[in-house]
This record gives sequence, structure tokens and C-alpha cells, in this order.
Amino acid sequence: MAAKYITSCIFCRILKGEIPSFKLIETDLSLSFLDVGPLAKGHTLIVPKHHAEKLHDLPDAYLEDVLPIAKKIALAQGFENYNVLQNNGRIAHQVVGHAHFHVIPKPSESDEEGLVIGWPAKPMDTDELKALREEILKKL
Repeated sequence: MAAKYITSCIFCRILKGEIPSFKLIETDLSLSFLDVGPLAKGHTLIVPKHHAEKLHDLPDAYLEDVLPIAKKIALAQGFENYNVLQNNGRIAHQVVGHAHFHVIPKPSESDEEGLVIGWPAKPMDTDELKALREEILKKL
């Protein structure tokens, strides 16, 4: 599968070797490297070698490559608790417009290291969930 790069994208420039990185694992489809602005020691990025802004724009082969890399990184660094994060779109906290994945260690319960998340769950009643499920199933 041929790589697709965009000249103005910082991750594409890293993938092409124009910008140095602290590489960890590289495959034919992905590159992982240490984040230079980490949330915790060992925070790693996994970047597919295909420029796609969002997850749903990536060919499936790239997605199949990512989780084994994330697992190897977590095991190699001995992460007991960690997040694998992927954001899509600016309002969903995506900063770089190239689909990518974070492996972020959470070394303690402190909010000073690792990912800090609020989870404002909103309950739905059974009828709403049933209707939503039916709507989604029609589109799958």
C-alpha cells in the first residue's frame, strides 16, 4: 500500500524524515515515536503512513496495524494503567489534522500526570436507546 503524504502536515513531514523524531516502532504502515509534549513519561504517538484527517478516512489495513503497536509499546514500557486515545475533529480535541493515536501512561491517580478525563454521562431511557439502535442498524 503506497503512503500518501501532504506537504503542509507536520506528521507527514515527520514520516518523510524532514522533521526528526524519537522513533520507537516502524512498520510498512505506521510509525510510532515519543511525544515531545507528553502528558506523562513515555507518552507515545502512533501515526499511520497515509494522510487521512479522521479515523473513518483511513483504509482498514492501517487500523489493523495500530493496536499491536500500542500493545507492544505499553508492554515494553511496563505500563500498568494507560489510555489509547484517538480524536477526530477540532471540537473533539484533535490538534493535528492527520489521524493518529496516543498511548498515554497513567502512573498514578493524580491529575498531574497522564490523561485527565471528565465523563459527563447522560442517561437515556430504554425507548430512546432502542430507537437509536434501530437507526444505526439501518445504516450499518
